[in-house]
Amino acid sequence: MQKNVLNTDLTGKVAVVTGAGGVLCGAFSKTLARAGASVALLDLNLDAAEKIAAEIRAEGGMAKAYKCNVLDKALCYEIADRVEAEMGKCDILVNGAGGNNPKATTEKEYFELGDIDADTKSFFDLDESGVGFVFNLNFLGTLIPTQAFARQMVGRRGCNIINISSMNAYTPLTKIPAYSGAKAAVSNFTQWLAVHFSRVGIRVNAIAPGFFSTSQNAALLWNADGTPTARTGKILAATPMGRFGESSELDGGLLFLLNNEAASFITGVVLPIDGGFSAYSGV
Repeated sequence: MQKNVLNTDLTGKVAVVTGAGGVLCGAFSKTLARAGASVALLDLNLDAAEKIAAEIRAEGGMAKAYKCNVLDKALCYEIADRVEAEMGKCDILVNGAGGNNPKATTEKEYFELGDIDADTKSFFDLDESGVGFVFNLNFLGTLIPTQAFARQMVGRRGCNIINISSMNAYTPLTKIPAYSGAKAAVSNFTQWLAVHFSRVGIRVNAIAPGFFSTSQNAALLWNADGTPTARTGKILAATPMGRFGESSELDGGLLFLLNNEAASFITGVVLPIDGGFSAYSGV
């Protein structure tokens, strides 16, 4: 099994990762396992989560996949009870489930006169069900699993919750108002939770990834022929390091925040891992 960075030792810990069938959260799951944790991989797509779990087990780690809808409170509580019975009490929760929806996305960056009647999806055409779905998936999809698993953490020193925010939380990106607003809510909720749980042994922090090319955002970043979209050009021009991030470049931040020695007095922070995007003014 590959060595983890920072030598963060999670041996004996049980880590739960939601959205674990995805690219970034699948990588988080592997990183936690390599640090010694037993990992419960939760995803609506059980096959995707099981694929990652099998790869972890092939490396010598301990992992189990669970089918879970993070918007179904009763199911989340049921899965939490199963994880406790089968793996032990949750020590680490990574709230990675989230995403956008085309129904909550405008086609153009700027509204122009005539767009209301034009054959284009403008701000006025955003579907309220799509907007609601995006808000629920990102915000309630963080709150509900926290309710389910933090019950197992309270009163036990050294437990951690890591939420996944975004660059959108700092400054909203064009075209995706619901996703931007929802991730801002996740950052705010991270601070709220950090205060709320500060006296019962739980630290709560978040990671705000910059731009990573994944299957989820591929249509926004790449044309059908594989060439970069205009949006990709803008992203890279606004990222001082001039490239997309690699999933492995999130490992250091994740393991640092989970290190109960190195980060013992850190709670309520949102850590940008963005190649300088949030620091760049454009000039």
